[in-house]
Amino acid sequence: MTGSVDNDWPLAEVDPIRRLRIIASGARHPAFAERRFDVPVGRLWSVASDLETELPLIVPGLRSFTVTKTAGDRLSGRAVGVLGYRERFDVVLRPGWCLMQGTALTSGMAATPDGDGCRFAFFSTLRLPGGGALDRLRAPWSAKRAERMLDRLGERAAAR
Repeated sequence: MTGSVDNDWPLAEVDPIRRLRIIASGARHPAFAERRFDVPVGRLWSVASDLETELPLIVPGLRSFTVTKTAGDRLSGRAVGVLGYRERFDVVLRPGWCLMQGTALTSGMAATPDGDGCRFAFFSTLRLPGGGALDRLRAPWSAKRAERMLDRLGERAAAR
């Protein structure tokens, strides 16, 4: 085949939450949580995307997150857990979209308007050898943890 692609082909637009769900579906046993919030997407996203200040307040077990390098919508950062575990992440951060990939963990967040409020989703999965088995074992705990994160996000957004 030569030449350009036929411009009459249909295009499929996928909102950020559907895109995150597609990425999560590629993992064997991801933790995925989604919720509707009665706050504007801009207010909620300003909290969720504040990786250095708000993320440690939202994510249980995260002591700090430090952005170490910025190049447009691409960031590098270092996360430190409450037990001292450190991990470096490559991050893509855009309005309504965040995908973070480290050595042991991949996670993401997405937000989209929904009437006078918004929808927000979060996912995480382990990237370690045997991560699928560990994800299965942590599934009940991960679901509760994700719900706590969504609770905290709602509280932080309401406080702004």
